[in-house]
Order: sequence, then structure tokens, then C-alpha cells
Amino acid sequence: MSRFEGKVAIVTGAAQGIGAAIARRLANEGAKVGVVDLTADRAQGTVDQIVKDGGEAFAVGADVSKTADVQAAVAAVVEEFGRIDILVNNAGITRDNLLFKMTDEDWDSVIAVNLRSAFLMSRECQKHFVAQKYGKIVSLSSRSALGNRGQANYSASKAGIMGLTSTLAIELGPFGINVNAVAPGYIATDMTDATARRVGFEPEKFREAAAQMTPVRRVGTPEDIAATVAFLAADESSFISGQTIHVNGGADR
Repeated sequence: MSRFEGKVAIVTGAAQGIGAAIARRLANEGAKVGVVDLTADRAQGTVDQIVKDGGEAFAVGADVSKTADVQAAVAAVVEEFGRIDILVNNAGITRDNLLFKMTDEDWDSVIAVNLRSAFLMSRECQKHFVAQKYGKIVSLSSRSALGNRGQANYSASKAGIMGLTSTLAIELGPFGINVNAVAPGYIATDMTDATARRVGFEPEKFREAAAQMTPVRRVGTPEDIAATVAFLAADESSFISGQTIHVNGGADR
């Protein structure tokens, strides 16, 4: 498939898990990908896999919660590939705790990485998108945006992604830019495995329990999310904007 032939994408938080799957999917369909993570070394594994599979990718190290790093990262991708067409705001962390135990640092770090980064990256990339009258922004929200015990910071950041998405769609739509979000349910990743251990479960048992609460009777994979992101980043979805697509196997919680 070559839906993204001639297109250049940036994916943040792409060293592993969902971000890596998104980067690989876009590359497999023809995009050149700027693989962004905290350090270039962390991102290199995803780049190596893309190149092994016959694609083109470039590793970029950046703290995407910092303006200067974001500006440098976007400039590096433009210098390497000549343009930007697709931005995927995937970078995210958790610092789970109940409200009375949550520290200022727990709150600030999650809001910075999960929400501020999406604002900064979108603001920087839209300069290129507006000039070329074309662009796709897809950001990662979460089912936790609707509330989840022990995740006041994470839930707030992911609800913020929904609001940011709706607003940017209104502002940027007249310039040929689509802005959408994907809200995953339970996805089997290192992050959800760490959550399982935090609450006293073995990851495999936690996945089994989650599958039983999901109508399709399985948990999601990073590839499930990558497929949805690819659809929203493609021209076939050009009349979809300002939406948050829930990808959760029909689960209601």
C-alpha cells in the first residue's frame, strides 16, 4: 500500500508501544517518518525496524514538552525530508496516584508531556501546514479522559487532548488541515503492564480480566491504534475533523 507516498510524518513518543507501531504503519504505507523520542538513541530502534522493512525514517531526540526542543525537532525533520504533512502527537507518561498522594511534580510532568507537548508540536507544525494548505494532526487521547481512579493527572491531560483537537479543527480547517484524536481503551503495552503491576496483578492476568470486560473479548494491540491513526492521516478521511475516535472493542469503561 502507498497511501502516504511522498508524505512526511512526525510521530512523537515513537520509541516503543503505540508510537512505534504508528511510525511503522505510516512508513509501511510509504511515508517518510521523523521518529521522535526523548533521545535519538531511544528512537533509533524504531528507525532501524522501518529501514529493515524497506522504509525511510530519521531519529530525533527531543523533550517535546519544551518549546526549544520542539522547534529544533521540527526543523530537523524538515531539513532531512524537505516538508511535513502529518503530525501524530503520541508522547505520553503516567504518574498514577490517588489525589491526596499526588504531588505537584506528578501533576505537572504528566500535563507537560501529554498535553503541553501536543500544543507545542501542533503550533510548530501548523506553520508548515498552513503555508502548503495541507496537513493532518492526530493526537492520542484515552478512555481515561472520562475518569479513572488514581489518574487525575492523566485523565485531565487526555480530556485536554479532546478539547484541543476540537478547537484546532475549527481554527485550522479553513487551511486544509484535519485535526482528530484517537482514544484507546485497554491496549497491551509496557505502560499498561506497569499499571497492572502497580495494582498488584501479573500483566497476563490483568489482560485476561480486561478482555472479559470487553465485548469483542480481547484487549487491543498497538497495531489496532496504528490502523486507526493511519485512516485519520489519509486523504480518504478528509471530511472527518474535530473528532475523537474511541478504539476500545466496544467497552463502556
